[in-house]
Amino acid sequence: MADNVVRAGMPASLTGQFASQGTQALKGAQAWVEDCNSDGGFTVSGLARPVELVWYDDESSTASAIEVTRRLIVDDQVDLLFSPYASSLSLAAASVAEEHERVLWCHGGASDDIYAKGYRWVVGVLTPASRYLEGVIDIAREADDSASRLAVIASSRGSFPREVVRGAVDYARSRGFEVCFDARYTPPFSESALDFQNLQASKPDAVIGVGRIQDDLALARMLSRSGLESGAVAVVVAGVAEFAMELGPAVEGFMGPSQWEPAAVYQPDYGPTVETLGSRHSMFLPGGGDYAMAQAYAAGMIAQRCVEDTGSLDNGILRAQASKLDFTTFYGRFKIEPETGRQVGRSVVIVQWQQGRKVVVWPPELREADPIYPVRLEHPQAQD
Repeated sequence: MADNVVRAGMPASLTGQFASQGTQALKGAQAWVEDCNSDGGFTVSGLARPVELVWYDDESSTASAIEVTRRLIVDDQVDLLFSPYASSLSLAAASVAEEHERVLWCHGGASDDIYAKGYRWVVGVLTPASRYLEGVIDIAREADDSASRLAVIASSRGSFPREVVRGAVDYARSRGFEVCFDARYTPPFSESALDFQNLQASKPDAVIGVGRIQDDLALARMLSRSGLESGAVAVVVAGVAEFAMELGPAVEGFMGPSQWEPAAVYQPDYGPTVETLGSRHSMFLPGGGDYAMAQAYAAGMIAQRCVEDTGSLDNGILRAQASKLDFTTFYGRFKIEPETGRQVGRSVVIVQWQQGRKVVVWPPELREADPIYPVRLEHPQAQD
């Protein structure tokens, strides 16, 4: 192994349930490496070094993610270690990184549990799951100042659904909402898990659904056939293009959180603008890719900034530098809690499908279109 190369390593879900997002994340990391090298690579100890990326398929499995992460650290001796996609896999990788005292640049796991374990080596890029659906509550209250009823439909398994729901309910209650309907199901989601008549009778001003990708899709298909009337209807998976591919015209009116959209333009004080990225890589153009690829690219930039600032690849030095930084990239603001590594500097946006397009509807300063509110889901052509 040549000493003049900076090695970056990443478990990537190229097969299994997270394959779509994992493949996008890998493409985002590869785009960052390409751009970094075209700009001369990293300067470490006064010498310019190119970057190479090493990756292995983690098969969307926690056991494989652990094995791959250990392989990258021990066998490949990577200088920079990036997380896989998905909270469960990132949490698994974080345990290995902690064991070996290696910084895990975490672009793929939003669960608050990752930052509640007492780990010292995780640097979070994503807005935590507990803040994913705050904007849906704000949209309902903006449209109707009497809105006060929240319906929850969520998987009973996994830290990610638990944290999304906890954060949304806590925030909703802080804004004067009550939970008028609460349904928890054991995956996989099926129509028998939801009493639709009681859901409709609860007259919700906002409905939120969160589970695994396939569970969210199954729930959305059911709701799209149901004729549900509500102020806002949000499922977490609605933020990705796969949602529209699966539901077809039935996507109309659904909302969801997104960690990044091309229309959510931030003024960077470090790195390229969205426009520059779009000119280099078509996946950064509207309709080109989802937030999974953008957040992987952003993780690379954050690690790069720490290396450039310190001139070092020492993990302790890089982790300390990450704790000090407060800056903005195309992806938004980066600032972490020094002790936990939890991201506190940025928020997700809320998107809604309108006339077949995914548009940003929250926050107001980034809004592409006004939210459709209230919505009636009546699309029997939802694809199965």
